[in-house]
Amino acid sequence: MMPNLASPSSIRTTIAGVVGFAIALTLQYGVAATIAQQPARGLQFTEPRPLDFTDHDGYVSIFDGRTLEGWDGNPKFWRVEDGAIVGESTPERPSGNSYIAYRRMEAKDFTLKFEIKVEGTGGSGLQYRSRTGLPWLANIAANVAAFNGPVNLDWMMTGPQADFWPSRVYTGQFYSENTPMRILAWRGQVVEGFGERDKRLMGTIGDRQSLGNIVKPGDWNQYTVLARGGTFLHIVNGQLLAVMIDDDPASSNNWSGQFGIEIEATTKVSVRNLWVKKLR
Repeated sequence: MMPNLASPSSIRTTIAGVVGFAIALTLQYGVAATIAQQPARGLQFTEPRPLDFTDHDGYVSIFDGRTLEGWDGNPKFWRVEDGAIVGESTPERPSGNSYIAYRRMEAKDFTLKFEIKVEGTGGSGLQYRSRTGLPWLANIAANVAAFNGPVNLDWMMTGPQADFWPSRVYTGQFYSENTPMRILAWRGQVVEGFGERDKRLMGTIGDRQSLGNIVKPGDWNQYTVLARGGTFLHIVNGQLLAVMIDDDPASSNNWSGQFGIEIEATTKVSVRNLWVKKLR
């Protein structure tokens, strides 16, 4: 009996099917195995870009380097000098707590970069999320009142402050200006709180005194402030100095507010290169 031979066309069809099946197996197992042996490019560990304080991508400048346009403070103490906002208080012309506020922006979540220099034994700080016009809680020294007259609440700021006081341990701390909370996170601390009711130390960044070595008295310092929701980070010359987390939505720390500069006691403060990346 003659064998039942398939037609040439059916043979070609069968061969094509076998080849296709072989290719499918190769793709499913061979190629998959090859891919598995290669590192997943999207899952590699990466480092962040190097620190660049001069990176202003997405930022806006809030000081033009020449005038106090947009800024509001007592002209007895505030001026522009050598490309910086300068506040100066002397024994003959005492300022007490004096502030200059930037009126053209309110912000809640942001990154702020600026350079600051303090000369003398007094201190300063950068106000943020702050407001003016509220009753002043602290006593006014007699010599300050005699020189300045009645307190102008439009020039007094209430709210969070990134402290800068090189002659004391205060530089870098989180301070709540003109509220009962006052110092919330000292230099070197990570603090969790709930407004005025409670605060607790959650961890430490380093020794309070040793961290002070990062500060340059009488010279320019790079200061970065990050505010996101109820979390605040203060960074000086690339070193994290304090972290505060305030979980109370009604806290004055969680307002949206203005930026400002403080001068306190006998000192000269200079601030330049103020840049803000506002998120909301």
